[in-house]
Amino acid sequence: MLLKEFKQIVEELLDELPEEFFRELSGGVLVSEAALAPDYAQGDDLFVLGQYSVFSGVRQIVIYKGSFDRAHPDAEGEEAKDILRGVVRHEFRHHLEFLGGIHNESSLEAQDAREKQAYLSQHRKPDGGKAEMRL
Repeated sequence: MLLKEFKQIVEELLDELPEEFFRELSGGVLVSEAALAPDYAQGDDLFVLGQYSVFSGVRQIVIYKGSFDRAHPDAEGEEAKDILRGVVRHEFRHHLEFLGGIHNESSLEAQDAREKQAYLSQHRKPDGGKAEMRL
């Protein structure tokens, strides 16, 4: 998928969200062409599709096209849009939980930590397929 098409899909998905979700998201939502793997990846089987970060008071979401292309090389059209919808909403949930001060066992942050531990315990999916992370 071309970068232009990828960005267009992300923009359409952002338009689906209520304006309130963007409150205090001062760094906005960016699309990066990078393919990003977490530092704990045990091979070429784990990619970061999206990332919510807070640094120096700036709150930002980055969606990684390169990672998407690696994790889902054949995804196009509605399939790609559905996957990206999940990524975008995952990152906005991080943002909203951060704003709400939610850092308990039911938070997405805690869920991501459990998934990281499960990955490290098994470090490969049984089918040898690509894994993905939404941070």
